[in-house]
Amino acid sequence: MILSHEAILKEIKAKRIKISPFSKDSVGPASIDLTLGNKIRVFENIDRAIRVTGRSDYKKITRAFNVKKRFRMKPGQLILGITKEKITLPNDICGWLNSRSRFARLGLMVHITAPFIQPGVSNKQVLEIYNAGPNNLDIFPGEKLCQLILERCEGSATYSGKFKKQTL
Repeated sequence: MILSHEAILKEIKAKRIKISPFSKDSVGPASIDLTLGNKIRVFENIDRAIRVTGRSDYKKITRAFNVKKRFRMKPGQLILGITKEKITLPNDICGWLNSRSRFARLGLMVHITAPFIQPGVSNKQVLEIYNAGPNNLDIFPGEKLCQLILERCEGSATYSGKFKKQTL
């Protein structure tokens, strides 16, 4: 069951869901807008195939840096960003990250793969950001680029995998 505006605020007030920093204005009818932080990773153009295995490390083929004002994305470019907000979920609520339609209409896809957020997480969310349009797009730290949809789980679980303490 997806949490609506009032259910989200109730869970936040009860401190079962924690979002830091949090603004009540970010809560929509059934989602929470999340903002882009100032750290991104840009993929380097390497002249060899990348082995896709459980041991693959995206950090070896990307370069990290801080964005001060804006980052210009070229058509077809994929970058990694991270949310400004740290999300902490209880063990009976999971989440889904989705693009915001206003940016999708410009060709910007935010969090194009692996949108599921496990119950029990407590971290910032890494975003796969892709420019699917034909034009350069400028993205800005602090912009509400994606939305978090929360859903109640039947039973409980806690994520303890590789990205439990995820950083960019």
